Amino acid sequence: MFKKLFVGFRVTNILGIALGCLVTALAINLFLAPNQVAPGGASGLAVVMHHLLGLPVSLGLLLINLPLFILAWFLLGPRFGINTLAGSLLLPIFAALTEHLAPVTSDLLLASIYGGIIMGVGVGIVLRSQGSIGGTTLAAQLIHKFSGFSVSQCLLVIDFIVVTLVGIVFDAELALYSLIALAVSIKVIDLVQQGLRRAKAAFIISDCAEGIAAAVLEQLQRGATLLEGRGAWSRRDKEVLLVVVNSNEVARLKALVAARDPDAFVIVADIHEVLGEGFSRQAIKRGEESGRIR
Repeated sequence: MFKKLFVGFRVTNILGIALGCLVTALAINLFLAPNQVAPGGASGLAVVMHHLLGLPVSLGLLLINLPLFILAWFLLGPRFGINTLAGSLLLPIFAALTEHLAPVTSDLLLASIYGGIIMGVGVGIVLRSQGSIGGTTLAAQLIHKFSGFSVSQCLLVIDFIVVTLVGIVFDAELALYSLIALAVSIKVIDLVQQGLRRAKAAFIISDCAEGIAAAVLEQLQRGATLLEGRGAWSRRDKEVLLVVVNSNEVARLKALVAARDPDAFVIVADIHEVLGEGFSRQAIKRGEESGRIR
């Protein structure tokens, strides 16, 4: 059973998880915890425990993460693996090593925004390394198993409870700042995971699809796929050309199409992510959790 713990083990992933945990710990100790800002999740709960019970944030994280990992191991099986265990242990360790550092700011808005940004970067790095930092994600998985609620619903409820605790233990204003930090961190996590490069998909309906495809291959150095289509009103068979390009290539693509068929029907859509030649070569991560894992 314990051999399954090391399934998918890679040194580069562990190094990435370690870097992400260090960045996350810096966000907690330099911005969030000193200002009583608790952006949901296990880290937010550890901040509340720190100010309410006097426990170090690192100890609070360990008390939350380790029991949850052990419980998840026995109830859900060893599918979380070494990467989750590494994140669950490394975050408390780095939090302990950085607890002595002086806070960067006492301004609540700055602490919420920059703490959320840096925390989002850290957690995003962990996720890109195919890991997680345990915490409420494991709790959400356990609740999901025995309640029937989705993992995302469970995470939302847990975040709501943590932010509500901030309002009860501290005050309503700090709860609002915690919501700001939470929203910022979620957005940054998505950016780090997906990258800043944005792609566009163009569907081109034209009687000159073959010629346009040849021009795309030659001038844009991009691949193209010819699809079979039929007009709903005319009942005529048509070829539909699918082309995926970077955002800065859209203008060239439209000019290229217009030069060969001014009457072409072109649909340009935003693409969430592209994996493959000419774009990201990053392997698809199996079992990757929501960007809200903290």
